[in-house]
Order: sequence, then structure tokens, then C-alpha cells
Amino acid sequence: MTKKLFIKTYGCQMNAYDSARMADLLAPLGYGATETAEGADMVILNTCHIREKAVEKVYSELGRIAKAKRGKPDMLVAVAGCVAQAEGAEIVARAKAVDLVVGPQSYHRLPEMIARHARAGGHVLETDFPALEKFDALPQAVSDTGVSAFLTVQEGCDKFCTFCVVPYTRGAEQSRSPESILAEARALGARGARELVLLGQNVNAYRGTDEHGRDWSLARLIGTIAEIPSIWRIRYTTSHPRDMGDDLIAAHGDIEKLMPFLHLPVQSGSDSVLAAMNRQHTADDYLRLIDRLRAARPDLAFSSDFIVGFPGESDADFEATMDLVRRVEFAQCFSFKYSPRPGTPAAAAKKQIGEAVKDQRLQALQKLLLSQQDAANERAIGKVLPVLFEKSGRGKHQVIGRSPYLHPVHAEGGAGLIGQIHNVRIQARTANSLKGALLESLPA
Repeated sequence: MTKKLFIKTYGCQMNAYDSARMADLLAPLGYGATETAEGADMVILNTCHIREKAVEKVYSELGRIAKAKRGKPDMLVAVAGCVAQAEGAEIVARAKAVDLVVGPQSYHRLPEMIARHARAGGHVLETDFPALEKFDALPQAVSDTGVSAFLTVQEGCDKFCTFCVVPYTRGAEQSRSPESILAEARALGARGARELVLLGQNVNAYRGTDEHGRDWSLARLIGTIAEIPSIWRIRYTTSHPRDMGDDLIAAHGDIEKLMPFLHLPVQSGSDSVLAAMNRQHTADDYLRLIDRLRAARPDLAFSSDFIVGFPGESDADFEATMDLVRRVEFAQCFSFKYSPRPGTPAAAAKKQIGEAVKDQRLQALQKLLLSQQDAANERAIGKVLPVLFEKSGRGKHQVIGRSPYLHPVHAEGGAGLIGQIHNVRIQARTANSLKGALLESLPA
């Protein structure tokens, strides 16, 4: 009899990948996906520690799950991910409904943890950092295979930005072997994936070593994946400006399958704030890097991350951020108010910025970023873009896909187009997507 598994995923694409791998890992134990926690035999909260009040949201959700567990005492409840790593002992102490606590580098041990709980009961806690052991132990990806699929190539972070908990919850930077990545890429392609999104906390810090002891960069890895016939498009995220090597910059101009859209977080346009953040680059470094990338691929579109209201940020510092945004002209961005993460250096910094000032600055920045996004979408109107269709839309014959520049594109054509690339003439834009008319198909 199939047991019901409910996984709730918080946060980033890495967590989405990890949730899919946990489902794959538990499938041989008889667990199949269900849509709600109520009635599930096992519930996993795969948590994120990046955003404000992340821990409170987890405890709130655990309170609801505890009520469901009272009606089903045999339900297993697990907390996974970065909150589990950072707050493991506290979770065990506070949340009696929780049976398993597993960090992001230890979830390959879930079957063993379930067995240990079955034998002895009580809480089972695993929060070690054996990242490469995790990848060696995982089954091949099956549960998340779609037209576009995530593929983790690197985990962890050595940068120690003063606002970020990732080095403490994901551990040091570690890169998977090229052989294991290429095997997973081929398997995903064989199951219908036509686009691969290569993932890492600092994905362009990828430094793999093959079985012959040869070093691989991300550029070399992308070039080799591009040789797989079933893979038509390649993207990667998230990058750090410090790790954008010459070969990776060149790859944007040389590798046709590498899509012309790059997420390159800068966080601030102020050198003093960047220094306080320990970003280890200046605003001018970032702008010169943008220029080099655009020289390699003139139509390259950029997105970024910004934090406003970092401790000590002055009005002049914020204006420097606005100036950088005006100079780059981003296609889309993510922007947030600074919020202290316990245990990070910035949380203890003096000159914390008041919430009213943070709100005011965030609104001004988001207004500028939205105007740039709207302008980028407006420029697409009238163009013919090759769209890789991924899923059906809300309308009877509507299908949704993405352009090379990551625009969501809606067109009429039916579900038979899913998994194919077709030319679409863009006719209009909505708030966050484009509408178009289907033209001819492109060869695979």
C-alpha cells in the first residue's frame, strides 16, 4: 500500500531541487506524493533561513501539523533544510510533534533516520555537512523531470557576506564531479527535460575534478552539457561577481545553448556598504563586469538582488544603488529590506536602519526596477522569439513557455506544443508576462 508523503518547500530553487530528491529517495520505501498534510503518513517541511521571520513561519506551520497529527498519531513529521541546520536543537526542544530534523547536506540519510525512529522512537537529528557524500548516495532524479529541470552542481559558500547565513547552514563550497553531473543531465534529457538550470549557492564557483584528476570550470561543464542532443537550453544560477571567470564570460558568446539571461546579484551600489557586506567587489568592478559580458553577448539580459537599509546605509549610499540600477538597466530584479539573521556579523552591527526608512527606500527602488522591467517587456513587442513551451495555461488552448530571456510567454496552441520550441511573435505584455501568436516550429 502506498504511503502518502507531503513536502512543503520554502525558499530557493536549491530547496525545490532538494525536495524533489527527498521524494525520489523515499519512493522505494513506498511513499507517494499527496497535496495536503492532513492524512499524510509523512510530512516534510523543507525550510529556508534567508528571509525575515523564517523560523516563526516554520513553528506556525508545525502548530497546524501537530493538530493533524493528533488525529493520526503514526504520522512522521520532519523538518529539513536551513532552519533545521541552524535551529535543530531548538526545534527538538520546542516542537514535540517533530520526529526527524535533517540538515540540507544530510537528507540522503532519511531512510536510515526513519528506520532509527521506528526502532527507538524519539527525535532523530542529523545536521552534518557531508555534501559530496549526499550526492553519491542519492538516486537519479525522477520526480521533478519536466521540460525545464533543476540540476545542482555546487553547494555551499565560502564568501561569508555579513548578512547571510548560508555558509553556516549549507557549509563550505563543494563541487560535484563532472561525471555525476553529466550522467544526471543525460538522464534528465532522456526523460524529457529540454532545458537544464544548473544550481549552486555560488554556481560559478564550480570547480569539479574528474576521474583523471583534471579540473573543470563551470564554462567547461556548460560546454560539455551543450553537446547532449536532447538538451536544448542551459541556464545557471546563482552567481557571484567575484567568480565570473574569463572562460565563463566567453561562453556567453560562444555556446549557443547557453541562454542570454544572467542573474548576477550585486546587493548594493555603494562601495562602503559593499565593504560592510564583505562582498569583496566594488560597484565599479560590477559595472566593468557587466560591460565585458555585454561585449561577449550584446543581447544579454540581467537580473540581480538588492538589499536596502543595510546597517549604516546613508542616503548617499542608497542613491549610489539607484545610480547603478540606472546604468545597468535590469530586465528583472529581487529587492528586499535588510533583516538581521541571528549569528551573522551584520545582526550585531551598530547603526541599524529604521523600518520607515527601509520601507521608503524599498518603494523607491522597486518603482525604478519595475519601470526597467516594463521597458524590457515593452521592447519585446513586435519581435519574434523562440519559446520553449513548458505547461498548459488557464485557457482551453493556452500554453505557457519561456523566451531565451526568461520572459513568461502565453500563446494559443494546445498541450501538444509542450516540450517544443516554437517561434512566437510578441503582441502585448501584461504585468509580468508576454502574449504572442504562434509561428513556425524550430528544429530541435
